[in-house]
Amino acid sequence: MFNNFFHKLASPKYFYGISGRIIPWVAGACLLLVLAGLYQGLIVAPPDYQQGDSYRIMFIHVPAAWMSLFIYVVMAGAGAIGLIWRIKMAEIMAISSAPIGASFTFLALVTGSLWGKPMWGTWWVWDARLTSELILLFLYLGIIALHGAIEDRRTAARAVAILALVGVINIPIIHFSVEWWNTLHQGPTVTRFGKPAIATSMLIPLLLMALAFKLYYVFLVLMRARCELLEREANTGWVRELVEPK
Repeated sequence: MFNNFFHKLASPKYFYGISGRIIPWVAGACLLLVLAGLYQGLIVAPPDYQQGDSYRIMFIHVPAAWMSLFIYVVMAGAGAIGLIWRIKMAEIMAISSAPIGASFTFLALVTGSLWGKPMWGTWWVWDARLTSELILLFLYLGIIALHGAIEDRRTAARAVAILALVGVINIPIIHFSVEWWNTLHQGPTVTRFGKPAIATSMLIPLLLMALAFKLYYVFLVLMRARCELLEREANTGWVRELVEPK
């Protein structure tokens, strides 16, 4: 059953139809989670005993940083599927993810700087975590530029997939940088083994915002993929039937 579903999902016409039905539900769930997360994070959660209220930026910064890694892995995985099995929808999902991942990475860097100024006394340091995250932003931008520079879409998709797969090496470097090197950036608090080193009142809104950001990514990537799909399939029969008045 699952094989049949994924086989149908690879069909451009089926993907366009089912994604159109999914998007409103994803958008609604995302909005509810954002409102719940912001309420819990800005109103319910108490001030931190060391950082005061300035720590609350982590409810944006941390999910954005998580998403920057998550989306790159998704993009590289989709690129590999497109490269190996030549599935058009995988290629579309890969390139549609790149601008969203770049936006989350930029947001993580900016909010990290805003958080770092009162904590570290500086906007930026060439810390292992910060530097590797900046490299991730350059990888996203390089992928976007490479795709735009190649006119043939299938050739561009293959080039993007190769670059994305090469760049995957940076993901574990970002994740483990605070453990491999001495850095100013704090170590893991939620993903550490055993009990997370964060109060439950702070953990709940953080997880709510993380889930909201994931749903926001799903919403955006489906919207972008549908637009990209229509451009690629503009001369096919099912698209002409879709746009022609009945």
